[in-house]
Amino acid sequence: MKCPVCSVELKIADRQGIEIDYCPQCRGIWLDRGELDKIIERSSAAFAPPAQQTESRPAEYEKYERDERDYRKYEDDYKNKYRYDDHYGKKKKKSFLDDIFDF
Repeated sequence: MKCPVCSVELKIADRQGIEIDYCPQCRGIWLDRGELDKIIERSSAAFAPPAQQTESRPAEYEKYERDERDYRKYEDDYKNKYRYDDHYGKKKKKSFLDDIFDF
């Protein structure tokens, strides 16, 4: 099959049981009938809320909770002095879609 955009022969990749046709020139992605439904099914399963835990914490853990009042005054000093950035070092959680469409 040829790419509808640039008329180059499409390549076929099988990712997690989903057959994807892609153009090596324009990087367009083309899905056969039913393939998009499979992707939507898997994405809804991947983002389903986890089952709620009915267990509560044992009473013995209650006495170990931290008292944050004493630490608040030092937290601002640390951020101002060392230019602490909350976003530094955090990586984006990968989706299963990254695995499927990574060519």
